[in-house]
Amino acid sequence: MRNSPVRRGSRWFVGVLASLVVSSQVVAPSATAEPTGEPQWTALHDGPQRYPSMHIDWDVPITMSDGTVLEANVYRPADANGPIRTPFPTIVNMTPYTKLLSMIAQTGLSIPVLSDAITGFLRDFQLDGTPLEALTDATRVAGGGFMRSFAVDPQLVRSGYTQIVVDVRGTGFSQGIWEPWGPKDQQDTPEVIAWAAAQPWSDGQVGMTGASYSGINQVQAAEKQPPALKAIVPVVPGNDLVRDMIAPGGAAIGILLPYLLAVNAAKLLPDLVSIARGTFDTKWLADRLASPMSFMDVGIQTLTTESFDTVPPQLEQVLNPESPIRQAWLGHPERITLPTLVIDGWHDNFANGAPRIYQDIPLPPGQKQLVMGNGYHVSTGFDMRGKNGEPPRIDVLQRAWFDKWLKGIDNGIDHYGPVTMWQQGAGWTSAGEFPRPGTTHRRMYLSATPSGTTNTSVHDGSLTPEPTTGTARLTVSPGLASLCSADSAQGTAGILVFSGCGKEARIEELNALTFTGPPAVAPTPISGPINVHLNTVHDATDGYWVATLNDVAPDGRSTTLTTGQLIASLRAVDDAQSKRSANGDYTDPFPLMSLAARLPIVPGVATQLDVGLAPTDAILQPGHRLRVDIFASNLPKGVPIRPFLDATELKPQHLQLDPAVPSFVNVPIGTESGW
Repeated sequence: MRNSPVRRGSRWFVGVLASLVVSSQVVAPSATAEPTGEPQWTALHDGPQRYPSMHIDWDVPITMSDGTVLEANVYRPADANGPIRTPFPTIVNMTPYTKLLSMIAQTGLSIPVLSDAITGFLRDFQLDGTPLEALTDATRVAGGGFMRSFAVDPQLVRSGYTQIVVDVRGTGFSQGIWEPWGPKDQQDTPEVIAWAAAQPWSDGQVGMTGASYSGINQVQAAEKQPPALKAIVPVVPGNDLVRDMIAPGGAAIGILLPYLLAVNAAKLLPDLVSIARGTFDTKWLADRLASPMSFMDVGIQTLTTESFDTVPPQLEQVLNPESPIRQAWLGHPERITLPTLVIDGWHDNFANGAPRIYQDIPLPPGQKQLVMGNGYHVSTGFDMRGKNGEPPRIDVLQRAWFDKWLKGIDNGIDHYGPVTMWQQGAGWTSAGEFPRPGTTHRRMYLSATPSGTTNTSVHDGSLTPEPTTGTARLTVSPGLASLCSADSAQGTAGILVFSGCGKEARIEELNALTFTGPPAVAPTPISGPINVHLNTVHDATDGYWVATLNDVAPDGRSTTLTTGQLIASLRAVDDAQSKRSANGDYTDPFPLMSLAARLPIVPGVATQLDVGLAPTDAILQPGHRLRVDIFASNLPKGVPIRPFLDATELKPQHLQLDPAVPSFVNVPIGTESGW
């Protein structure tokens, strides 16, 4: 174990004494709170802390029940005499991205004066309404607190918490074989929590933080109800990992292979200090040699498997909902019984899962909360600055959350929200629930009749409140315009957000059938899950359908609100897990996503299918229109698994518009649309 003190000067905490006794019952808030929250949360977190510095214990070994040794960095409050001996609540972050990366990020955020100046500049620098607007959306992430959730928050530690960052099994300096979110990976987390709670520097109260993989890990751990775990703050977490991110609608997400390659490459970096000291872990080396590129074989098999008859066993497990790995990837938030603050964005890869996590947790509002911004995966928090109507930064919210649930400080965070949402088309709002009350699912029919709103799409159709007479067959072909789209930004985890493609859908619509409704006559809310029901005809034995819901401004600008996709042969739906509106239409179909559940596609024969879109929250301003876009491809977000892709033959696909078998979007709309 290696020790290193980190000095931050003699700054002392000037705080407020708070009760250490928490009422055994928390009353749900009677009204929603403003999105900006309480000013003292930010002032407390950004001000002088109780302890002036931070002490780090490097590479602390944690032995799992099967003998595998994980390694952790332990960050503790310190003063001039070294680490404080008083036990503190402990915050756990389980990461596959290596604690070395967390350390580098933490160091960059801790440079005296300079780091605060840079993050402050990036936080406030924006060029809205200019061609560089998307670029400053990306740079503002530095000031939204995301990195302090992803890595380590020195301010949190100096305020009186111990934080530990652990390399998950098979990554970083930890022994073992990496199996993303697999059964062993999930078993390790409660054991780490129990270990942390039993250490002399811990008071036995444990919370969890972290983003992406580490956010999912928190939700999975909370489902298992380890006794010492008292609160979690998952940022951009997933729920049903196959449907949310790995292969939504059956099409593997395009960033899957680069992601696997990056994590596997990082795990091969050895502990150079231990080599220099002659204490190198040979078991670590043996494990890396046994599985140098964990799960990469499955990723490659999605592209190379030529037929359903030759699907390798590893890929078959991923395509079997009953397999151990698929069961491990299926979330059960209904088992969570501890305070949970979920933070995500409407355009994240996991936008389909975060609201469901919140909805399914059986706790009263206040003990569970949801914050949904306008960001993508790695840009979540760019619009959370605690001013101009925005919520507090992510690091500020997580500090307030842990102060409440781990220290018993009555700071009002339990009366925040409980649902704080960026309402697309308006701005930040608070609500008592999601979806918002006052919206009703209703059909808007796809019609071939021109709307007159565009002359650049493959076909300009209309959305109508009633089905139109007459039939029409519209054809759409695979294309590459989706390379510049909201889906391309989402499918690359937000890496392409700087391109600005997510701000404007008219480029992508060059390859689309567009169906545009009449202008709204009053502000019209849209809130909840959405389903697009299509009557399709194929020239091949499979097809790939993509649908988006858009807001079209009076000047013609088309903004994507939410998206969905589906392989036609995977259209079988599990009714028991699906949701319907009062008229029986699906609002939230749950495709089975199984090789065994494939349904045949007969060329030339009409086939009905349902494309579920991720839930969203928006408002159409007067004069704005609702639009549905239909595509036959979705690069780079979606790449159908090879046998499915081959079956489509990349042939044109047809939408058969027939009033007897209508195509429509089932959308939750407010009652004032005027349609």
